[in-house]
Amino acid sequence: MATKKTTSKTTSKREKELEEMLKNLEEKMAEIEKAKRIDEEIKEKKIAIKEDLENQLIAQNKFGKQFDDMIEDYLYFFELKERLKYDIDINGIRYPNTGGNGFTTYKPNESVERLQKTNGQMLKILQDLDLKAPEEDGEGDDLLSGD
Repeated sequence: MATKKTTSKTTSKREKELEEMLKNLEEKMAEIEKAKRIDEEIKEKKIAIKEDLENQLIAQNKFGKQFDDMIEDYLYFFELKERLKYDIDINGIRYPNTGGNGFTTYKPNESVERLQKTNGQMLKILQDLDLKAPEEDGEGDDLLSGD
């Protein structure tokens, strides 16, 4: 059985492949770190939103598990919305897709349509509970308050 002779050309090629693999790995690690930070931000926002919605229900004298369940649904959709926005930020409104024939076409990112539907569901829940959308940054909007 013949053995492959190691040359400087094959060694150089292998080093380039390893460097490319390392670069890809570093990019993936950076994406994972960013996703972790976003998860933490989402958790913090969810806590503030839940508190705000619960306070609005208390002010309206609405108590019961059905209201708590609807708030949990709203928070689920909030988290989904944030993840869809992240996907759109990463992949764009359209993304390249290589077909079986080798040609690249651009497909619409399904997260855009899903984001619209998710926002609609969130608004429906707020409407059903007769609540206002919570302020994510904790500051009121003077344009909407009528002052």
